[in-house]
Amino acid sequence: MSVAYTITFTLRRGQRERFLRLLTEVMEAMRHEATYRGATLHEDPGDPARFLLHDIWADHEDVVNVQIHRPYRQAWHEALPDLLQGERRIEIWRPIDA
Repeated sequence: MSVAYTITFTLRRGQRERFLRLLTEVMEAMRHEATYRGATLHEDPGDPARFLLHDIWADHEDVVNVQIHRPYRQAWHEALPDLLQGERRIEIWRPIDA
């Protein structure tokens, strides 16, 4: 069963371009993963420092045990303390058949 993640980011002042560049690199790479299903990055229309990433994967265990450890994510993970004003808010959602 697929799993969706919503991740909210609030950026430090002056980090928008670096954030977008690094995240775009990760998103481009993950599109080639077999368990990837889709992702969309959203910007808060009232606050250009807030973003929401919504991504969908085929399997949660694959995400936590394999995907987040991919080498193409290393620069992204290392940069997060400098990019973000606080911790990311990560939520996990599972689809239901209505």
